[in-house]
Amino acid sequence: MPYNFADMTFVITGATKGIGAGCARVAARYGANVVVSGTSAERGKDVVEQIRTAGGEASFVACDVRHPEQVEQLMASAAAIYGGIDVLHNNAGVTETALTSQLSLADMPVETFDEVLGINLRGPWLCAKYALPYLKSSTRNPSIINTASTGSFVAFPGCTAYGASKGGLGLLTKNLAMELSPSGIRVNALAPGLTGTEMVVDYLDTMGDPEEALRKLTGTQLVPRLGEPDEIAELLCFLASDKALFVNGVVWLVDGGTLAWRGSNA
Repeated sequence: MPYNFADMTFVITGATKGIGAGCARVAARYGANVVVSGTSAERGKDVVEQIRTAGGEASFVACDVRHPEQVEQLMASAAAIYGGIDVLHNNAGVTETALTSQLSLADMPVETFDEVLGINLRGPWLCAKYALPYLKSSTRNPSIINTASTGSFVAFPGCTAYGASKGGLGLLTKNLAMELSPSGIRVNALAPGLTGTEMVVDYLDTMGDPEEALRKLTGTQLVPRLGEPDEIAELLCFLASDKALFVNGVVWLVDGGTLAWRGSNA
């Protein structure tokens, strides 16, 4: 195996579906003990069962990252179950398109903007804050890995709040890397492009003609298709591994080449 995560503990938020679930499965495949976290116990326990059926080790701990007391309890529970925390993957995220059809500046409810920022930006800050004591105690190359986005770099229609949150997450990543490096904790982010998840399907459904929207969006990619959660997970595992010890403060694109040029194959 390219990575050996035996006896390492990964806490992954938003791990009950999509990219987070893919990351949980792949990290466990490489030997990690994985704490699957999210707001859906049913989905979370299903991911845990998938991991255990495949011979891995995982546990589910419910957490809504908007609430400090739940985040604090998540980290305490993870440490109690597995003896510590070595990797925090801040993956929980939402787009405003999943919350409202009122997407313009004039029409979007203030509460929608606050909810997106609360999950996508404040949530990772809270998780880093409450995971910090455990990460400082780790002797296994501790790190924080955030899930940013191509939306951290460029604008997308109907994504004002999402873009603001992911842009902020990119700079949060760099600032935390600077602050935590004296403690031996690396902080990086992966920035996926369009990936085959429910979130992307929901976003495409707001475009009127989802198939045409998908064609246009993937037409800007040099690899003209949706990414797969497991492909994103391989980058997560590299960033968490001892093969990436010189990688710190980076927001790493994994986007099929969509931001490498200005053009379209559509």
